[in-house]
Amino acid sequence: MMNYKSGLKKGSPINKAGSFLLKMSVAWLLMLTLFLQPGYAQGLAAQSNEGPYRKGMVVCATPNASQVGIDILKKGGNAVDAAVAVQFALEVTHPEAGNIGGGGFMVYRSASGETNTLDFREKAPAMASENMYLDSAGNVIPDMSLYTHQASGVPGSVDGMVEAHRKFGKLKWTDLVQPAIDLAHNGFKISKRLASALNEERNGFIKLNPGKTYLLKEGGWHEGDLLVQEDLAKTLALIRDKGRDGFYSGVVADQLVEEMKNGKGIITKSDLENYHSVWRKAITGNYKDYKIITMPPPSSGGVALLQLLQSVENYPLHQWGHNQDSTVQLMVEAERRVYADRSKYLGDPDFYKVPVDSLLNPAYNKMRMSSFNWNAATPSASIQPGAFVGYESDQTTHYSIVDSEGNAVSITTTLNDSFGSKIFVGGAGFLLNNEMDDFSSKPGVPNMFGLVGGKANSIQPGKRMLSSMTPTIIEKDGKLFMVVGTPGGATIITSVFQTILNVIDFGQAMQQAVDAKRFHHQWLPDEVAVEKGAMENAEKSRLQQKGYKIIDRGSIGRVDAILITPQGFYEGGADPRGDDTKLGY
Repeated sequence: MMNYKSGLKKGSPINKAGSFLLKMSVAWLLMLTLFLQPGYAQGLAAQSNEGPYRKGMVVCATPNASQVGIDILKKGGNAVDAAVAVQFALEVTHPEAGNIGGGGFMVYRSASGETNTLDFREKAPAMASENMYLDSAGNVIPDMSLYTHQASGVPGSVDGMVEAHRKFGKLKWTDLVQPAIDLAHNGFKISKRLASALNEERNGFIKLNPGKTYLLKEGGWHEGDLLVQEDLAKTLALIRDKGRDGFYSGVVADQLVEEMKNGKGIITKSDLENYHSVWRKAITGNYKDYKIITMPPPSSGGVALLQLLQSVENYPLHQWGHNQDSTVQLMVEAERRVYADRSKYLGDPDFYKVPVDSLLNPAYNKMRMSSFNWNAATPSASIQPGAFVGYESDQTTHYSIVDSEGNAVSITTTLNDSFGSKIFVGGAGFLLNNEMDDFSSKPGVPNMFGLVGGKANSIQPGKRMLSSMTPTIIEKDGKLFMVVGTPGGATIITSVFQTILNVIDFGQAMQQAVDAKRFHHQWLPDEVAVEKGAMENAEKSRLQQKGYKIIDRGSIGRVDAILITPQGFYEGGADPRGDDTKLGY
């Protein structure tokens, strides 16, 4: 069996202050500033190895999965090969969101500038219906779209990885899946964060999985405990040996359908056989001197990101400063309008005419911002989705990878809630998603992330539910500049938006941009959620006096990103809000 060690080194020894600093160059002072960013120093040892790097980089949610990806790159694999290996490794080491029972999106850019996107989002089963989560009175049945067997869409992750490898992969499929099998069979030592998460979910696992013991441990989990997943290793071995057929037919398909029958779920063998991921043309736009390459619908993220960037492009953000009251006010007002548009116009383009061109018309977004008043917050109740001529009617994970040739992959993948529906497929050892909650169960009724929707995102058989996932790649002067994305439900779009601005407008290095404290607004509810330390009290007070409701909340997003420096080095940003790890060579 292959043995994957973390290979992580301790943090930089730059930790002294004193007269020596007075003699340092401006460049060294900038490095020190970065090092002293909140959360950076204490997270450095767990999140990086030493640089600089030119040959390749992987940034993802766990050290083990990052190591798997780097090993694949060192064996001559390209960015897509590494992405496939990382996807399966995250199924083992990041059960909250890494998955074979969910789905996601991939944005790809080749070294020569070719772009493509892969939609492996889950689909509604054939027996799904528009009012399936409503009672006889027409009210939404609590938790039915979240923690029942009927909450799951048809999984797309395995088919997505098969398709990505078929189109762009270099190494043998078996070599890409084997590391995940080794991690599941041999086990890996869990982090403090994962131990805490597993203990918190214990009662839910027991309640929803009678007779199953997956991810349970007598006496509870502790940091350093070995997590072995034998049934999952067997499932992954079938995928290794049979590819797509190892999941969508045969033993695993039988186990999944049997699980559905036991819980009155609606996914059938036919649903599994008929699932196929879809290659879609990337949507692109410009922000200043940068080209933004991002995901089209059924992701709402790409359209929303480009709308946000258009909305703020002509304002002097750099002059105002990072997270200053004027900067925050402008960004919140842009977010308010964009999320209102999201509620009406975004959905699965295979079922609904999504007006992408109209939403991305600069004149339209300029018009939307024309009602913005510096003296007072615009009440969300007064903001409705925009109108234009010709219109026809938080848990996820992300990884960014660049290889030695300059091929880049940005992938966001999800089970929706943390640990998805919390329901395991008996005998197969993997978790089912609860992505059906991302549909609009009833127009105007918010989902678990507080997002509202309407006809465009109504439930229909075979339809893909709307997503906020925003995997993105950025070019400058025709060359690769940044690979970025994050988990975080409704906060995904705003976290990617802020990270991009942190680099382009505020001149931050990649790790600094990822570490920076965040805020979030999504139209409804009419409040601005702020991480602790994101704004000074004086800035908050000025916004509150203008009518903004500001609430404190915990971590927002877990951005994993790569920046290509002018010298051609790969500079990673691994979010200290989790166990995220950047490795390069």
